[in-house]
Amino acid sequence: MTAPIGTDERALSWALQTELPGIDWPLQTQKMGMARSWDMKPYAPETLLVLDLIEFCYRNSAKPIQRHFHSYYQHHHLAFDVQAGREEFRDRINTIFSRNGLAYELNQIGAIVRLAPPILHESLLHAVFQTGDHTLDQMLEEARRKFLSPDLSLRREAVERLWDAWERMKTLERPDNKKISIGILLDKAAREPELRKVLADEARELSEIGNSFHIRHTEVTQTRITENAHFDYLFHRLFSMLQLLLRKR
Repeated sequence: MTAPIGTDERALSWALQTELPGIDWPLQTQKMGMARSWDMKPYAPETLLVLDLIEFCYRNSAKPIQRHFHSYYQHHHLAFDVQAGREEFRDRINTIFSRNGLAYELNQIGAIVRLAPPILHESLLHAVFQTGDHTLDQMLEEARRKFLSPDLSLRREAVERLWDAWERMKTLERPDNKKISIGILLDKAAREPELRKVLADEARELSEIGNSFHIRHTEVTQTRITENAHFDYLFHRLFSMLQLLLRKR
């Protein structure tokens, strides 16, 4: 009878390097400098690669449970509880994220998501879109999913996708006339004249932002957005408007 007694580190190394070629095993914390062989520099892989490593570890985690003791070789044979191991690993990782102020979370299916700004986080995490327009629902879900990604390039795509959704949403009430259609949506959202005017001004500004900044268009005349905080702000601003209009529709 054979039974596991520990980890096959060579098999682990092969599996890891097959999935994540940029990760060395054993993990490296220093690398040689260019000038001299003894000039060692602190080293860490790129952030996204480290997050991929955490997801890899989650998929391959299990809690060891000691079974019978082998008296001759002085070791226990082991069984493994995959669910318990994954939950314990997830708790530890999320504790590390939290204590170090890192805006990430390892979720219950083993995927790392970015924690959105607090005012948006709960809305985005549990959002289910049912607009009556399947294409619009897909666009909003794609924007939501990409905005929660740790990858900055995907978060930028999320802003672009949200603005595309905004343009489609403006045609929901009257596909043949966008101006009348958005007017109907605003009428439903606010009956009080002053607030209706505020929302109309905001809708106009949001459309202008989509046209004048490097979001939906790529002409050289568009203003380029470079800072992550600005993408967060723009996403938050438009998402709030969409939420309001959809709730009141």
